Amino acid sequence: MIRIALALAVLFFTPAAMAQTAWPFVERDHVLRDFAFKTGERMDVRMHYRVAGTPRRDAKGRVTNAVMILHGTGGAGSQFLAPHFADALYAPGAPFDLAKTYVILPDNIGHGGSSKPSDGMRMAFPRYDYDDMVDAQRRLLGEALGVDRPRLIIGTSMGCMHAFVWGTRYPQAPRALMPLACMPVEIAGLNRMWRQLLIDGIKADPAWAGGDYSAQPQAGLRNAASLLIVAGAAPLALQRAYPTREAAEQAAAERVANYMRGFDANDMIYQFDSSRTYNPWPLLERMTAPTVWINSADDFINPRNLPFPAQAIERLPDARFKLVPETEETFGHGTHTRPDFWIDDLRELLARTEG
Repeated sequence: MIRIALALAVLFFTPAAMAQTAWPFVERDHVLRDFAFKTGERMDVRMHYRVAGTPRRDAKGRVTNAVMILHGTGGAGSQFLAPHFADALYAPGAPFDLAKTYVILPDNIGHGGSSKPSDGMRMAFPRYDYDDMVDAQRRLLGEALGVDRPRLIIGTSMGCMHAFVWGTRYPQAPRALMPLACMPVEIAGLNRMWRQLLIDGIKADPAWAGGDYSAQPQAGLRNAASLLIVAGAAPLALQRAYPTREAAEQAAAERVANYMRGFDANDMIYQFDSSRTYNPWPLLERMTAPTVWINSADDFINPRNLPFPAQAIERLPDARFKLVPETEETFGHGTHTRPDFWIDDLRELLARTEG
């Protein structure tokens, strides 16, 4: 289920562009026994994750070099093995040099290889939210990997919002935070509207059948794919890539068809609804971990003219904000997974928080 994240990340991605490089990540599953959701429901939750590198421990046996990278809505940890990301970050001398760094790539609840509605429960699956997802990450780190204080949590899009949840709910846990492409405020306005339109479009398709469909509801998924393409678009880059009407129409049709093949309707509903309770805004002063927060100026989902970054920086104890300028080389919302635009900021954050 990486296609939603692809649509949001950059319109130009193709399956070939996501080919995994030969980085030595090992895939594992860990079951969170009797996991308690905020709804009051409890069940065993499977957490799928990838890990590479060797944990280093201090004199008390605590892992000191763990970096957790959190994916966006509809994504999975596998997306961080794409060459443009992995080659820049995991190589010798890179910020997450695997000879020195213990890198953890979880699939969040409802995503990838972790427990999700399409496993069989469909719409009876607990209605998870971001707090549930962060609690599952926390238990995974502690139970499966022995990590109680990550060296860094870096997150893209939904993972960016998870970083703010970590910072406000568990302020003593991460040593540093790097949220990429989000706002630390309730999902409202246009951001909530397009998400709700996507959900409503699926539910309005008679083929959805209340979630008990025998085949994917094509009309609802077409509506979802169309919204995702708009939300993830980079106007200047798209104009350059598709300068004629015919080219733009053909590209749009191909991408809608491509994205639809990877969707499950119930999983999508849960994924986009899980942001409904997100709102770290009242708790920002609790977020004491050194933070570098980066958005991009051509991000449809997090518009550059909203006042929240300037207001938030005044309240965050140790945070820096950067807005990547819009150019023909940026990728809209998907600039978050292009290290060229923020790798120097990452190096500075790691150096500033070393030791």
